[in-house]
Amino acid sequence: MNPGIKLALELGPLAVFFAANQIWGIFPATAVLMVAVTIALSVNYMLERKLPVMPIVTGAIVLIFGGLTLLLQDELFIKIKPTIVNSLFALALLTGLAFGRPLVKLVMEHAVRLPDFAWRALSWRYAGLFAFLAILNEVIWRNFSTDFWVAFKVWGVFPITLVFTILQMPYITKHQIESGTKDTL
Repeated sequence: MNPGIKLALELGPLAVFFAANQIWGIFPATAVLMVAVTIALSVNYMLERKLPVMPIVTGAIVLIFGGLTLLLQDELFIKIKPTIVNSLFALALLTGLAFGRPLVKLVMEHAVRLPDFAWRALSWRYAGLFAFLAILNEVIWRNFSTDFWVAFKVWGVFPITLVFTILQMPYITKHQIESGTKDTL
């Protein structure tokens, strides 16, 4: 898939959520987010004929917690959704490590070949990132306004994740395996 389209499918629902919150408030914005996520997942599936695990999990949790937010008219549910998603991702990575399966490899191995020890290190690092984002979400929604939380979710989390990933590039480059080399070092 074209990287620009992929980025639009990942960030589009958040941008629409931000705009809808600015215009109508959190409850209509939550409904708009649910529709936007469903459309993004559908377009992704039409283009790829498959869906990666992370967008499926995130989409399901958006629909569940968004539905609870709207049904109960309580913004708590949409606000804790990032905490739950990031905690689940951190837990999944740590569980994979406990069973000797660095799950980051499943997501990134199509782009880069690394020895197992490097996949394990990246799994630890990304588990730490997701745990940090879960804690940060809790701090933000509990201590700031809903509008600030929405803005942070849209304009703060992606840059943090992007900078973190860029900071991993020297490590990835250092340990990248050339074609034809055994990768279980």
